[in-house]
Amino acid sequence: MSIEPESISGIAQLARLHLSDDDGERYSRELSAILTFVEQMNEVDTAGVAPMAHPLDLTQPLRADTVTESDRREEFQANAPAVRDGLYIVPKVID
Repeated sequence: MSIEPESISGIAQLARLHLSDDDGERYSRELSAILTFVEQMNEVDTAGVAPMAHPLDLTQPLRADTVTESDRREEFQANAPAVRDGLYIVPKVID
């Protein structure tokens, strides 16, 4: 698939990008090469190939889900100006 430099200029104008004529021609060649590669990829027969999330079949090492810190809520709330039922009380900001 080929993209003309005029198309690149039109897209650049819609995107409010300033491109020189040399940039338009260069982007036209590069985008055409990318689209040609995508067309080649689309021709590959992928029937029977299972989709993968990652090319390597690895598992993440997981640690045990255990409590590592003690509950210090009482200690933290001791310095708060207002606490009720374990919650911090703050002044109303929006009416």
